[in-house]
Order: sequence, then structure tokens, then C-alpha cells
Amino acid sequence: MATTGEEHTGGLQIHPMDQFVIKPLFGEGPIEWYTPTNATLWMAIAILAMVALLVLATRRRAIVPSRGQSVAEMFYGFIHNMVEEVAGHDALKFFPYIMTLFMFVFLSNMLGLIPMSFSTTSHIAVTATLALMVFFTVTIVGFVRKGPAFLAMFWVSSAPLALRPILALIEIISYFVRPLSHSIRLGGNLMAGHAVIKVFAGFAGAMGVFSVVPVAAIAAMYGLEVLVAAVQAYVFTILTCVYLRDAVGDAHH
Repeated sequence: MATTGEEHTGGLQIHPMDQFVIKPLFGEGPIEWYTPTNATLWMAIAILAMVALLVLATRRRAIVPSRGQSVAEMFYGFIHNMVEEVAGHDALKFFPYIMTLFMFVFLSNMLGLIPMSFSTTSHIAVTATLALMVFFTVTIVGFVRKGPAFLAMFWVSSAPLALRPILALIEIISYFVRPLSHSIRLGGNLMAGHAVIKVFAGFAGAMGVFSVVPVAAIAAMYGLEVLVAAVQAYVFTILTCVYLRDAVGDAHH
């Protein structure tokens, strides 16, 4: 392997996907399910940041709020209104779950933008787990609340009778594809943005005094990624509310 490294020392070396490699925190051994890794570290940091913002910053609540309390109340009101407006009043009992989901995704996205950090939500394994949690929650709640009537959401009674079986099949397929689209939308957008920034950073390092153009591109991409990180957390959460509406609201006809 040493000779291979020596053969490729020349030229521009950019490896945009290296930043997504999961590595053990201690040692160089194989990664098992219990091995602490850079991914688990940054997920833990996201959880600690969530606790600091929503618990520690609000434990001394006051009429004139502190900065931390103001930010926490802003997030609280924003997600509470989203749940009520999108999923309905009956879905408010799931507000703590949706609030936790949003804050974890949002903080993970933002922490992933810190230099030398690790973007956990750029990994499909993480986003797919979150999406499957939403999928099974919605399905279980739907059957518990409505029983077999939950299946009525697949039957479009307003369509012509001849088209209803075809539309039912399409609805069933789209329902089971939800976790895939839910997870890939989040992970794919974040991975693509981080990879592009790494490519521009590689060009900036190789161009020396002429690096002003790629540096400007990095600054623009970084600003865009901040926006993408917030928007993707919002999209992931509002889709969760839309799916939850199927379980707690009336089936469409």
C-alpha cells in the first residue's frame, strides 16, 4: 500500500466522500453495533445541544425571557402551530415526538456544518431509521385509532369505479415508498452539499494565490447549506405531520 500511495502523490487529490466515512473513536478495530464512532459522538452532541436549548435554557422561565428561552419558545411555537395546522388538533398529543424529531434533525444538520465535524444526517442509515420510526408510528396509530377503516385511505371513492383498483394499488405503493423518499430526501441533499463544498475546498488548496474564486464559491455554498439544513429539517417534519394526518384525521374520499 505504501508504493500505491507514492505513485499517486502528484496531481490534484480531492476525496469528497472521505468526510462521510464512519470511524471508531478509539483504536482501529472493526466497527460493531456497540462501537463508539464519530457518528454516535455527533448524535450525542446533537442530543446534548437539544437538552441545553430546551431544558437548561428554559428552567428559569421569566416573563421577560432570556435569549435561550426566546429561541426555545420560538421553536416550540413554530412546531406546535405546524402540527395543529397540518395534522389537526387531534395530533397535538404527538407534539413532543415531532418536536424532538425536528430538533434532532435541525441540530444535527447545523452541527454537520462545523469544520471538522461529522454530518450524521447525511447518512441514509440515520435518516432511514428516523423515517421508519415515523412510518411505523403512523401505521400503528392509524390501525389503533381506526382499525380496518384505516385502509380506507387507499380507496379513492371519488374516482370512477373502474379506476379505483388501479388507484388503490398506486396509493399502497406510494405509502410503502414513504420511508425511502422521506430518508433519501434528507440524506441526499446534505451529502451532495457537503461533497460540493469539499470539492471547492480541494481546488482552493491547489490553486494557491488564485484560490479567491473557489473560496468565494465555498462561502456561497456554505450559506446555501445553512439554508438547506434548516429547510430539510422543516420538510422532514412537515412530511411527518402530513403522514400523521392520515392516522388521526379523516380518510380522503
